[in-house]
Amino acid sequence: MSGTIRSVSVVWLLLLCLVLCRTLTGTGAAPICANAQAGCYAVSLANLFDRVVQHSARMHGISNDLHSEFEQYFLPSKNQVGRVGRNCHTSTILTPNGKENAQRMAREELTEVILKLLVAWRDPLWHFHRSMAHHHDFTNFSSDKALEMSDMVHELRKGVERVAEKMQTLGLMSDPVNSQVSPEALPPPDSGEWRRMKDYDLLYCFRRDSNKVKNYLKILKCRIVPEHGC
Repeated sequence: MSGTIRSVSVVWLLLLCLVLCRTLTGTGAAPICANAQAGCYAVSLANLFDRVVQHSARMHGISNDLHSEFEQYFLPSKNQVGRVGRNCHTSTILTPNGKENAQRMAREELTEVILKLLVAWRDPLWHFHRSMAHHHDFTNFSSDKALEMSDMVHELRKGVERVAEKMQTLGLMSDPVNSQVSPEALPPPDSGEWRRMKDYDLLYCFRRDSNKVKNYLKILKCRIVPEHGC
């Protein structure tokens, strides 16, 4: 009798676990999209903005940590830090100088600037990660941070594209995202300019650009959905 009760209890426990697993993973299994397309679930524009803003803040935080750690290991002298070059490979991308200028830009133009900066870091960060793997003084944890930054840039670019698609669907943006960032308008990925930069210069430039992306996204969000955390 006790064996039968135990067997029934096990069956009920398995059924309960199955129901809970379906509940927890049912919505998470479908990818997020800007509109209600088949096979994914749509989220609001405010929610999309929250996601990309939070993602950009985490990405900039990692770049800050890695930059500080890099200084500690390789540039102990402050005088040496002062002599480091500041020629970033993204300097050809025209970005608004200051918050007021960014606020005056058209939303299409500001979105274009954000995407240009993200695309420009696609290859450099991957090669930076590979370079870090050859530094014996650098920990594996730090090398993983470099790889994480590379992945985050890719994910953030896709997120910003979803935001742009949503804005276009709602009539808040005139041109589609693909026409805003045409291949001709982007820095050539294999120009090799960033290959001539030192690792510290590259990391400094990414920290600067990731801060720009984070601030531009906040400005764009507050112009489009000011009632959500602005």
